[in-house]
Amino acid sequence: MRFTIGRFVFGLLAACVVLAQQNQFQGSVPTGAPSSTPLALTLREAIDRGLKANLGLLVSDAAKDNARGERLRALSALMPQLNAKAAETVQQISLNTIGLNFQIPGVSIPTVVGPFHYTDIRAYASWTAFDYNARKNYKSAQESQRAAQLSVLDARDLVVQATANGYLQIIADASRVDAIRSQVETSQALYDRAVDQQNAGTAAGIDVLRSQVELKQQQQRLLAQRNQFEKDKLTLGRVIGLPPGQVFNISETAPFAPLAAMTQDQALQAAIQQRPDYQSYKARVRAAEETVKAARGERYPIADVTADYGDVGPTLGKSHGTFSFVASARITIFDGGRIAGDIIQARAALKQRQDELADLGGQIDYQVRSAFLDIGSAADQVAVARDNLDLANQTLVQARDRFSAGVTDNIEVVQAQESVAAANDTLISALFAHNVAKVGLARALGGTEQGIQQFLEVK
Repeated sequence: MRFTIGRFVFGLLAACVVLAQQNQFQGSVPTGAPSSTPLALTLREAIDRGLKANLGLLVSDAAKDNARGERLRALSALMPQLNAKAAETVQQISLNTIGLNFQIPGVSIPTVVGPFHYTDIRAYASWTAFDYNARKNYKSAQESQRAAQLSVLDARDLVVQATANGYLQIIADASRVDAIRSQVETSQALYDRAVDQQNAGTAAGIDVLRSQVELKQQQQRLLAQRNQFEKDKLTLGRVIGLPPGQVFNISETAPFAPLAAMTQDQALQAAIQQRPDYQSYKARVRAAEETVKAARGERYPIADVTADYGDVGPTLGKSHGTFSFVASARITIFDGGRIAGDIIQARAALKQRQDELADLGGQIDYQVRSAFLDIGSAADQVAVARDNLDLANQTLVQARDRFSAGVTDNIEVVQAQESVAAANDTLISALFAHNVAKVGLARALGGTEQGIQQFLEVK
């Protein structure tokens, strides 16, 4: 079947492949041996490592090479084919087997001829002078290769996004560890003071128990957060291909800066022009259009030219040149509905590609608008969270002073500590959400690597 059924099947499975690739971007091909010295890893270094070792990007590179091979194979159908052969033939023929069985009176006619031998050295050439189907299949393969090349750029964006999000998550984890450690120290100081006051007879035993419970709760939170911190580091290590067991530390803190001047309309326009996945889907649509033309072209005549030339004879010294040249044209008269089926399948694949392109355009619009909403909301939350943290710290200071003066029990102090812990966590979450939203906007615009450098001021 001249219509490439494999290409159509690939189109039907494309959605499943895309879903599988999302998991591939969480994996990598580790390289090198772990160092005994912990790495001080910047976000820029993490991105560079991810772009070299991430599995999703490596798979996309392989798909690009596969598409290039498909294009070369389609091109070969349009190019002349040249082959050569050298043969030495030894043959003996029974005349009876080919129907030469007659007798002449008085004449002895042999029934077996040979053995005899001859040498044949020959070159063969063939060329399909006109094949509309093959030409359009080649055009389709060209567009498919371009789509694969653009998919590699999109894969780079996904790697950068996954790496940046993982790095920012670790920054947030480290901030939470520091904040909870501070709460543990505060709870320890409160517990020690409650014990001293109980020994001095100025505080009830319930105050000691209450402060001890608060201390244990903060210690438990610290243990859980440290565990999450280490697990998130393992996740980032998988994304960027660090050797198993390699210890590393992040060397940057969470940046916070207002979004650079860019309107939403400007961002939407830039995204449609820059997003490599959108351009890749447009190339896939063009490839599907060419495939439809190729399927229709199966009804068109095909012109072929074949020729051969060589020397043949009992020996090379007694050989003689021989040649043949054939020009032919052929056309399909009846195929039982095969071509009509190919056209239907090609049109269905084209419709699917067009729908996917339209959906991606809507998805890009949604991603850009959502990123702007998230950035604006997170920036406001950061401002409110900072004010709330200042107020919570002031409340904690006053509560501790009142408890030290014996004006009240330590309930107020415990409540104030919880307020500070909650305010700290809210601020950390707001900073994380603001930076992740910026990464999301960079991804939505296309060129995630450059966008992160601009929005997060990565060196």
